[in-house]
This record gives sequence, C-alpha cells and structure tokens, in this order.
Amino acid sequence: MTVWPVLRRGMQRQLRLREGTKLPLIAGHKLLYRCNLECDMCPFWRRPDEELLNLEQERRMFGRLADAGVLFLGFEGGEPLLRPDLPSIVKEAHDRFHTSVVTNGFLLARRIDEFARYLDFLFVSIDGIGALHDRLRGIPGSFDRAVKGIEAARERLPVAMSFTITRHNLDDAIRVLDLARSLGVGVNYQVAFDYSTAGALSPFGEALRRTLERLRAAKGSGAPIVNSRGYFDSVLRSWFDGGAPWECKPWLTINVDPTGKIVLPCYVLNEYGGERTIWETDVAELWQTIDWAPYRSCNRCALSCYLEPSLFTWASPAMVKDRILDSVVHWIQRPKPAAAPKGAGPVPVRAS
Repeated sequence: MTVWPVLRRGMQRQLRLREGTKLPLIAGHKLLYRCNLECDMCPFWRRPDEELLNLEQERRMFGRLADAGVLFLGFEGGEPLLRPDLPSIVKEAHDRFHTSVVTNGFLLARRIDEFARYLDFLFVSIDGIGALHDRLRGIPGSFDRAVKGIEAARERLPVAMSFTITRHNLDDAIRVLDLARSLGVGVNYQVAFDYSTAGALSPFGEALRRTLERLRAAKGSGAPIVNSRGYFDSVLRSWFDGGAPWECKPWLTINVDPTGKIVLPCYVLNEYGGERTIWETDVAELWQTIDWAPYRSCNRCALSCYLEPSLFTWASPAMVKDRILDSVVHWIQRPKPAAAPKGAGPVPVRAS
C-alpha cells in the first residue's frame, strides 16, 4: 500500500490549506455513464455516452490533477469495468495518486487480475441481500456475481462494500454488515439522494434515524464500517436533532465527467454537468476564483464522498486515529472471512 507517502504529502498539503488556499485533495472521475445494471436510484446509466477520453487524454487530465495537488483519485461510472482499457488507465493514475475503483461487481471476478496491482482500494456496491439487491439493481443474478467478485478480489487488495441506504433496504443495512464480516471486508454506508432523473428512493423519518443509530452503535463496537463515527453523528445531529448543518467543503473534491469536463460546484447540485475541459484549465487558479461560501451550510445530501472529507481535520487526534490509523491497521492485518457474531443467525452469502 502507498498509505504513508500519501499521508506525508497530505500533511504538506494541510500546511497550505491552513494558510487559506483552497485546493482539491480528492478527485472523482467517471470513466463512462454506460452501465450493465439499471439501478433505480442512479441517474447516470440513463445518459448516453459521448466520445470517451483516450489514454493520452487521461494522462493529460492526471497531469492537471497532480499540478493542483490532488492525492486521491477514484474511478467510477456507470460501470468502469466495461472499459477494456481500464488497466492501462489505472496504471497511469497509480504512478501519481492513491487510487480506487467503485464497481457493481458483475464483471469483477473475470477482470480483477488485470488491474488489482494498480489499485489501493476497491469498493463493490451491495444494496441488500440476494433478491433485494437484484431488484434494486435491476438485473437478476447481480448479487451472486458481486459476491463472487468480492471473493476473488479480497486476497488481492483491500475491499469494502458500498451500501446506499434507500427507503427499501433499511432493514438490510445490518444484514449486509454481517455479510461483510463473513467475507472479511468492510462496508461504507451513505444515504441515497433523490436526483431529478432517477427514482425517488431517499429514506426519511424515524426508520432512517433508527438505522443510522444502529450503524453508529455498531461502529462504536468495532464493526468493519469504513465510515467515520462523525459521519453518523453529523447526519443525526443535523437532520434529526435540530443541530447546525455540518460545514460542507466541496472544494476539497474535484469531479471530472467522462469527456474531461470539470463538475462545479459539486456533482449533487448540478447532477454532474460540466463546462470547462480540465486540460485547458489551471485548476489551482480556478479554485481561488470560486465563491465557496454559499455551499458551506448545504446539507442536502449525505453522500460520504462529500461529507467525510468535509469533517476530516488533521487537528483532531481522535479523527486522525479513527480515519487513518485504525483503517491502516485494519487493512494491514487483512482480516480473513469470519463467522457471523454469536446469536446473529446464519449469514446468507448467496441469493436464494
């Protein structure tokens, strides 16, 4: 893993940020919109792809991101594994950044050997157990294929499930955590956002509150949850307990669409629309011209890709331990698959 060099560079970046210079730390890049699944809560697979970036254009984009000081680069879609050139792309990125891929897992068992060496982390979307996952993802058999992919990938690199909480899968949030224990991987949770061009599945009310409270308690008990404790605290305090919204810092993240355009101010508010091509833009200079103040109090979403970076601070020893040190120790130890906790009942690993 490249954790410690990344942390050292992160400390250097923090000195610049303390001086008031706003720069992106994290980059997300959609390699395409096309997907082999049809998730009701996702707007992106419904979009036609324009001409996608070739490898040379990807290299130019990486150069711009590196010049801006980006440390972490995550690839997503659509479904990234539909790109035949994915191994070449992530190899180029891994020379410059701490890399990750988010996949639905359908093709993962078949393709993991092609690119595992160029990734530091892999997220596999799991939104329920068995038939529920298949229904939410729109394709029969997608749960089985994703679990087989996790089993194939977990020995190669750190893997976590990505669970999007909707009004239909609240009851499976803990069951998926039990599945993660049995597979020896982690889980990252986030609350679904109702995009205008997707199904309205965002959960609400006491059912969501109870689920978040259960997950917060599980995190405190040492469950393999990737989210920080602050994630659950912030959503519960702001959405349910009448507290102030967390201070969102969208400037810590830069997103680039499949054609190389920069998405501003965040991909939630404009649903991934971009205008400026990244290799024609001085990102560091652009970041200083944007008025970020109106977005500080925005808590319309609870997507972990925005909320988690907004909460993190190197000045908080507890948060550094929670987000960095504990995670590093966890993944260096590489936990093996384990049985479900006593009394939890059998863990279903395959769809019925």
